[in-house]
Amino acid sequence: MARAARPRIKEADVRKQVVDYLRITGWFVYHNLQGLGCYPGLSDIVAVKNGKVVHIELKAPGGKQRKDQIMFQENLEAAGGIYVLADCVEDVMHLNKDGPGR
Repeated sequence: MARAARPRIKEADVRKQVVDYLRITGWFVYHNLQGLGCYPGLSDIVAVKNGKVVHIELKAPGGKQRKDQIMFQENLEAAGGIYVLADCVEDVMHLNKDGPGR
């Protein structure tokens, strides 16, 4: 008997889980819409709590950043910003354990 294929987790599923978790734990979260005039590689979502601002790039499990996303991450971190690459809700849970700032 053949095994049933496991459903593939999509980036939209990861986004819903991450956004729901962050909002439940008190974060203000918004989704960045990519488009004309948008900074290349801009993160998918931004989360803010107690003065801490975090840019979060979401991927389906196994997904990879594009070159412009890597450049955005490098530029943001060089300016002192916080960036998280997440392919599951567990990747953002540490944000609630860290103190203000980094």
